[in-house]
Amino acid sequence: MNIIKFLKYNPQKRLTVYAYIYSAIFRLAIFFIKPKYLQKCWGTEGQESPEEEAPWKYRYAINVSNVVDRICSKTAWESKCLVRALTAQKILKKKGIHSTLYLGCGEKEGKLVAHAWLRCGKIYVTGGDGTEYSIVDKFSV
Repeated sequence: MNIIKFLKYNPQKRLTVYAYIYSAIFRLAIFFIKPKYLQKCWGTEGQESPEEEAPWKYRYAINVSNVVDRICSKTAWESKCLVRALTAQKILKKKGIHSTLYLGCGEKEGKLVAHAWLRCGKIYVTGGDGTEYSIVDKFSV
């Protein structure tokens, strides 16, 4: 896909560029930095963001969700749940919107799997609602 055409016909250019850059930064950080050092940047550990947000914040969070999903599915690097959640969290934080990053574990096909998802108010921005996973930790911004 031609990046020029993508940006030209994309009504959310700035959001798209942010999602692309942040996903690259977080992927590199996860690859090169130990998680115990990264966690300090993820927010306040063990706390959750408010359950209610203003309607404009929900609309913006849904836009972020769509853009992050679209961009992260097309990156040259691996952009799984944690990269997507951190990218969306950073974009929302930049706009002053509170969110909670959840880290969880579950079992699929007899194997233990980890998952990350992000909640803003009553909606889940990335990673679904996490009902299949046990919450291991949470970070509020």
